[in-house]
Amino acid sequence: MEPLTEKQIRSSFVNCTKGEAARLRLPLDFTELPWEELDFLGWVDPGAPLRAHLVRPTSEGPVGISLRVPAVNRTSAVKSSLCQICLTGHASSGVTLLAAPLAGARGRDGNTVGIYVCADLACPLYVRGKRQPKLRAGRYEESLTLDERLARMSGNLDAFAARVTAGVTAA
Repeated sequence: MEPLTEKQIRSSFVNCTKGEAARLRLPLDFTELPWEELDFLGWVDPGAPLRAHLVRPTSEGPVGISLRVPAVNRTSAVKSSLCQICLTGHASSGVTLLAAPLAGARGRDGNTVGIYVCADLACPLYVRGKRQPKLRAGRYEESLTLDERLARMSGNLDAFAARVTAGVTAA
C-alpha cells in the first residue's frame, strides 16, 4: 500500500459525515506505519475506543469505512474465532463484531452491515506472519501461497466494502 496523507484519509470516508471524518483520530503510530506491509489501514480510534476505521486503496482512490465497536465483548478462553477478512484464527477475544453504517440515506436511517474481524484490524500483518494470534494450538497451516492469501483477504475486504457502499445488508 502506498503511504496516505492525513487529508487523503479524512476525505476517503463513504459512510460518515465530513465533520465526523475531521474529528477522528489517526493511529497513534501513524508516522511509523509499515505501509509496504499493509494492504489496508485499519485502527481503533484512540480518542473514541468504540469507533474503528479502515481505509482501502482502490483504483479510484482510497475508500474509508467507519465502524462501530461493541461496548461489551463477550469472550471465552476455550472458544476460538475466525476473522472474516483474513481468515486468521484467534482466541475469541481476538475477533470482534464491527458494524458499519451503510453509505448514504440508508446509513443515516440507522442501517448497518456487520463483520467479524481481527480486533486490532491488523489482518495484513497476520497474513504475512508479522504478528501472531493468541491461540493455544498456534496458527492454522494453509496450503495457499502468501500471494493467494493476500488476494483472498483483499477479495473479502472488497466484498464487505461493496456491501457498505451499495447499501446491501444481506450477503
